[in-house]
Amino acid sequence: MVDGARSIDYGRFWQQAQTFAAHLRERGLAKGDRLALLLPNRIEAAVACYGGWLAGAIVVPLNVQARERDFAPWLRHSGARHVVYEQGHRDAELALEQIAYDGGRTVLADAESLPVASLPPESLDDCEVLDGDTALILYTSGTTGAPKGVMLSHANLAANAEAVVAYLELGPEDRVLSVLPFYYAYGASVLHTHLISGACIVLAPNLLFPHLVLQALSQGRATGFSGVPSTYALLLQHTALGEYDFSSLRYLTQAGGAMSPPLTQRLRAALPHPRLFVMYGQTEATSRISWLPPEKLEEKLGSVGIPVQGMRWKVLREDGNAAESGESGEVWVQGPNVMQGYWDNAAATASVLAEGWLRTGDVGYLDADNYLFLQGRRSDMIKTGAHRVHPTDVEEVIAEMPGVTEVAVIGVEDEVLGQVIKAFVVASEIPPRAEDRIKAHCRARLAPYKIPKHVAFVDALPRTASGKVRRVQLMEPQSTL
Repeated sequence: MVDGARSIDYGRFWQQAQTFAAHLRERGLAKGDRLALLLPNRIEAAVACYGGWLAGAIVVPLNVQARERDFAPWLRHSGARHVVYEQGHRDAELALEQIAYDGGRTVLADAESLPVASLPPESLDDCEVLDGDTALILYTSGTTGAPKGVMLSHANLAANAEAVVAYLELGPEDRVLSVLPFYYAYGASVLHTHLISGACIVLAPNLLFPHLVLQALSQGRATGFSGVPSTYALLLQHTALGEYDFSSLRYLTQAGGAMSPPLTQRLRAALPHPRLFVMYGQTEATSRISWLPPEKLEEKLGSVGIPVQGMRWKVLREDGNAAESGESGEVWVQGPNVMQGYWDNAAATASVLAEGWLRTGDVGYLDADNYLFLQGRRSDMIKTGAHRVHPTDVEEVIAEMPGVTEVAVIGVEDEVLGQVIKAFVVASEIPPRAEDRIKAHCRARLAPYKIPKHVAFVDALPRTASGKVRRVQLMEPQSTL
């Protein structure tokens, strides 16, 4: 792993993980205790995760960019018995004070500090960790109300990693530039898949400086890069990709929300040589559900592909019967990636898990070749008059227009129709009569009830920290975009 000017090899990584595990045991952490990590992406965050597992802990990585009001409910809900954070993290300290925390703490004084344990690594031999033991609790992004922690077992993580390694064909010669945080499922998957492959993980500069990310890709001779749609939209909009040498780049992966066909085509035009893997997943399915073979990208444009190894799916209509080919319904999945359930929330678990099947909440259809096409979340469905509209249907059409960078569509209240469609558009430039042009473009390609009644131009779309559009915020009239 490479972290700026620092690096660590596998032998040293293993030693540090063992030492950290011994430190945790020395501080009283027992098997099954929750270990909360409030750390940014750096070597110590990965060491702490693996060290926690060696000590038998359930690791709870938390969004280090969150604030006290988020940390306190997560820490209270998870019942964390040990917390690791950087010295000076005021929100972490305030949250611990708020919940009257009385467990163990490890405070890292600087970027290279890890505690030293007096217990030898042999002291860990009595800690047997089983495949079915819970390994991680990941709090899903963008939720409201009570915290919802996804429980993933060691077997879940192994199945996900092995499936991704298989289709990406990862090996020790690979070198991925990682911009995705380890405390989200996608970033965690990038970490674990490359570690079990013996590959090199290079921690990327902040995406606030996209040109530095591209420099790191080029100068570091990266073979792989992973991002969410907004990552690629940002790089395409604010940088000149043609000015960099990407001859070493073998693959690109995309997940964390649907990437529109126009954005996919723009990315392929800008970077034609690396293989582009469009993927689909959920935290509840340990990150990865499906992948689109790159050679099928043009033929199946807009599809999220086929199930990863070990996974299977079905699409069910509202009446519970299987949808026909091309017919919309809710996507259900089953396989070794499916979570154990939600931590300390039996009701929420029962609402999405049924006889080993996970109700994804996503709406889509299967074509004749069993390739999945997603149309949005069930909760995002717009009901206008007697019709139901999937936001994706409208977004893909608007995204075809020159100058449109990103677009999100929602339903807003209407006295006559119940809801009408409103589009929020991010554009590189706004031409005269832009709203009328967008409506005319939609009118030529969509049914009348799918044409937006309102169009708003914004500088950026509100997103969760994992990169997904926060549609709830778009519905708030007082929000500043």
